[in-house]
Amino acid sequence: MKYIRSSSLKRLFSWKRRSFDEQVLTNDENVDTFEVLPPPEQPPQRPTWKCFSHEELFDATNGFSSENLVGKGGCAQVYKGTLKDGYEIAVKRLTRTSSDERKEKEFLTEIGTIGHVNHPNVLPLLGCCIEKGLYLVFELSSKGSVASLLHDQNLLPMDWKTRHKIVLGTARGLHYLHQGCKRRIIHRDIKASNILLTSEFEPQISDFGLAKWLPNQWTHHSIAPIEGTFGHLAPEYYLHGIVDEKTDVFAYGVFLLEVISGRKPVDGSHQSLHSWAKPLLNKEEIETLVDPKLEGAYDSSQLQRLAFAASLCIRASATWRPTMSQVLEVMEEVEMNKEKWKMPEEEEEQEEEFWGFEDLECEYESSFSLTLPDSIASS
Repeated sequence: MKYIRSSSLKRLFSWKRRSFDEQVLTNDENVDTFEVLPPPEQPPQRPTWKCFSHEELFDATNGFSSENLVGKGGCAQVYKGTLKDGYEIAVKRLTRTSSDERKEKEFLTEIGTIGHVNHPNVLPLLGCCIEKGLYLVFELSSKGSVASLLHDQNLLPMDWKTRHKIVLGTARGLHYLHQGCKRRIIHRDIKASNILLTSEFEPQISDFGLAKWLPNQWTHHSIAPIEGTFGHLAPEYYLHGIVDEKTDVFAYGVFLLEVISGRKPVDGSHQSLHSWAKPLLNKEEIETLVDPKLEGAYDSSQLQRLAFAASLCIRASATWRPTMSQVLEVMEEVEMNKEKWKMPEEEEEQEEEFWGFEDLECEYESSFSLTLPDSIASS
């Protein structure tokens, strides 16, 4: 296959193999997760993932059996599997329907990004395989995605404590990508189906196929074509192709509203969740946002903080959106300082005028390049 013989892949896998059992440096548990620490004065560590053989993955997934298929999209399929030592894994196989160039690009992007990160709220990469195709190997998320648990009518409603834990953990993981890594990482596809859950309902950000490195000297990327998921795209990205940390902040705001309300990012009438929630947030009708399936069982003070954070994240102007460290401050501080975030009157008027761009999104929805749907793993 042509893409396996490319020079970029050869360089990638010319590295000396490191043991799968080597320990990865972990964060200091005594330090707040949203505190930015200076990088250590030592040579950068090479990633610790393993290069699997095709035989290992074939055996683990029962020959990539359809019974082991837990997720699929236009460019990849995800299979659950079990290694010989009993360790449960998820194998992402890039499908043959996409072009070789696109497969290689997404493969290198994802492995080059997630292979160098280490945070409890980011899905860890265990390894990869380039025999008979391109494969990425992850830990199996036993609880599946936030979207699968939130919207499955056959499951009991997710309680408020779990929802609160999920949004805080996701914010910490996203803050780490933006400010805790040696190089800034813009995810570009933050959404409920890309937030996977451990057995303890700890959220982990996954699917880095659209991620971008952002050099420190750059303020933003200018990207074409636009890729992402309808209902989550920030105005400046959708209209002008501008990507920076605030692009992810907007998508996180939509995710936050989805967890609070239990509503999908786009409803049956093609109305986006943020356009539905915006008037309620402006009028401070916060209780109206809450998922009725909770039947009033939620912490009112926590709700107020999360709703206020969401209102800041989905602002049309990227300049007036907070950073993820500021989002964490808003969600965790005892008293909210709303005056700190009050926009000038002329800015508020422009903000209201701008909230029609989602109608343009609806018109051109089919042009988006969509990423994987829910990867639902068995319990």
